Amino acid sequence: MKHMRLALRFIFPLAVALGLIAYGLLPLVDALTLKWFVRDLDIRSGFIASTMQEPLSELIHSHSTLGINRFFERATQDERLFALGFCDNQNKLSYKSSTFPKQLTCNLPFYLDESTSHVLRQQQGPLHFAIHPIMAENVTLGRLVLVHDMSFVDRRSSDTKQYVFYLFIALATVISLITVVIAHFSQRGLVNGMRALLHGEGLLKPLVRVSTPELLPVARELRSLVRELEQDRRIKDEGQMDWTPKTLKTILNEDLVGDEVLIVSNREPYIHVRKDSGIEIQVPASGLVTALEPIMRACSGTWIAHGSGSADREVVDERDHLRVPPNDPSYQIRRVWLTSKEEAGYYYGFSNEGLWPLCHIAHTRPTFRTSDWQQYVAVNKKFAEVVIEESKTDDPVILVQDYHLALVPKMIREKLPQATVITFWHIPWPNPEAFGICPWREEILAGLLGSSIMGFHTKFHCNNFIDTVDRFLEARLDRESSTVSFGGKLTAVRNYPISIEWPSRWLKNAKSIAECRSYVSHLNHLSSDRFIGVGVDRLDYTKGIIERFLAVERLLELYPQWVGRFTFIQIAAPSRSSIVEYQNFDLQVRALAEKINQRFRMDGYEAICLKVEHHEPNQVFEYYRSANVCMVTSLHDGMNLVAKEFAAAREDERGVLILSQFTGASRELPEALVVNPYNIDQCAVALHIALTMPESEQRDRMRSMRGLIQEFNVYRWAGRMLIDAARMRQRQRLMGRIQSTDSSSQEGRLH
Repeated sequence: MKHMRLALRFIFPLAVALGLIAYGLLPLVDALTLKWFVRDLDIRSGFIASTMQEPLSELIHSHSTLGINRFFERATQDERLFALGFCDNQNKLSYKSSTFPKQLTCNLPFYLDESTSHVLRQQQGPLHFAIHPIMAENVTLGRLVLVHDMSFVDRRSSDTKQYVFYLFIALATVISLITVVIAHFSQRGLVNGMRALLHGEGLLKPLVRVSTPELLPVARELRSLVRELEQDRRIKDEGQMDWTPKTLKTILNEDLVGDEVLIVSNREPYIHVRKDSGIEIQVPASGLVTALEPIMRACSGTWIAHGSGSADREVVDERDHLRVPPNDPSYQIRRVWLTSKEEAGYYYGFSNEGLWPLCHIAHTRPTFRTSDWQQYVAVNKKFAEVVIEESKTDDPVILVQDYHLALVPKMIREKLPQATVITFWHIPWPNPEAFGICPWREEILAGLLGSSIMGFHTKFHCNNFIDTVDRFLEARLDRESSTVSFGGKLTAVRNYPISIEWPSRWLKNAKSIAECRSYVSHLNHLSSDRFIGVGVDRLDYTKGIIERFLAVERLLELYPQWVGRFTFIQIAAPSRSSIVEYQNFDLQVRALAEKINQRFRMDGYEAICLKVEHHEPNQVFEYYRSANVCMVTSLHDGMNLVAKEFAAAREDERGVLILSQFTGASRELPEALVVNPYNIDQCAVALHIALTMPESEQRDRMRSMRGLIQEFNVYRWAGRMLIDAARMRQRQRLMGRIQSTDSSSQEGRLH
């Protein structure tokens, strides 16, 4: 005991000394952190100024105040770039973004330096100012003022100080333990001490004597918590990550510890069709497939889907599996077989005559039949059973896709309670009044709330879903955290705007823009100087194809100079042709195209070229690259990936996108010409503006859209869901251990 007392006398002053050292280092940590981040912001400001130099000088020469203001507003959407301003050579603040600090003018002394930076503290927090000259042909036009938000520095500095503090605590603990060991060995003798350590005594035994047994489980949990925090720290800020297939693999291998990933959807990514020449492979015209196929290429795993092709059964193995893609297999499809009766009731009936028009609110009356609902339940059960069969573990990550499989999450949860189920609803979610039309609304909501995460494209659709749950189910809602507690399970409701892969795989061996234009013109018998518009859709009444044709007709009425000079090519993939509404719509579209062509026909000229046939993605890509304008006029759409595909195809930064305000994409791509598709005159004028838009403006708009798609690509869409799933799984595992510890502690006290 004498040696132990001596050790404690040594430990206390040591701990005090280390604490004082740590306290003295904190100001130095603050200073170094600030210096590092100011240097980084200086480099970032120089890069941004260099990037903006050419387009900004062109806008200044054109005296386009509106164009510069729009340019500044788009640039300041960056989460750290707080504001932009431009001081001319007379020290006048000619242009500025709406967030530019009012207290600052061009007459402040530090503005006289042409390339310098400063850190000032304003009411809204610390701001970093950088001033860079804007020049054109060696003439200084003025100075660009870049203002960065430095509030993140305080957060990072706080984190750094916290880590330093923990470091010294750990150091003090280690030194203290070493001191206790030395004292212990001195008391019992080195040989006896080593023998005690080998028998599990030594350090632990004195601690047990001075501690209560209930604290031992707590100590174990603290060690587990430290490991969990380390893992959570590795889940990086998504905004700082470069989103690629490799990033997704890293998330799976590190943050999800290699957990298996299963995708469940009605639509399969590859369809095998029997033709006279043999079996052909088709990639369906589906936004869902466009988005998810790159994910499976990156993450491997299994895609469970309905085998709908006429030759699908001929190419699978004895377990209904098939390795894809054909040329470079990286994942497998598990096909689910449906009878014609099941397909008629589940797919054509309840899904597409009921839920589809119900959710799109596109003036087509939904039809609900009890027989269709029964088939819907049976097929959902069949899909859920295949998911459980394919799961190799009891806690897989399962991505359930779209409105066809609304009951599957709950069915999976009942068999695999530890699974993480992420359900993504690709179409809009209507308000509670509209959804209340469905006779089985409670069953559908309960099925979806079997999900760990319920995803939508927009926050608006998330709010509609929560409002619907509030209206029709007895559930606890937390609107602040956007969570729903139902049946003892918690579901997080999140918005994940879907996107496309970047760069597009079709760019790799693509023809040049000129070659694509020449090919498309030749294929459709157009002269080389013909202006081309393009629309790419399934032949569906929600896509606004009729409204689009009416806009083309109105364009030729209002601006007759385009007659003979502009042709609109509509690619319309046949869809759901066994449904009466789709048959009628097909007839309406064909009749309207013929009527417009008859009206303006001259010397073989056709205003509208309607192509109702399947096109492979590489063929569609060539149409994107050849078009002067792309029209997306959906009457209601969750996102619409055609808009993003068109921008991704145009590395020449040319072409104009006309985009319906009723698409989720319009919230992400405001640089498009956003229109109300029901306003035919507005759409016609937008077409004229697009066809006469200067190349410089086309370039500015397209560059901005392409930048957003590059940053928020499909890998980021999937990665955000996987990161949220990883965090949720960590939390569940930790809570499970804590509950287990509580139970053990209670049993110990009872004994």
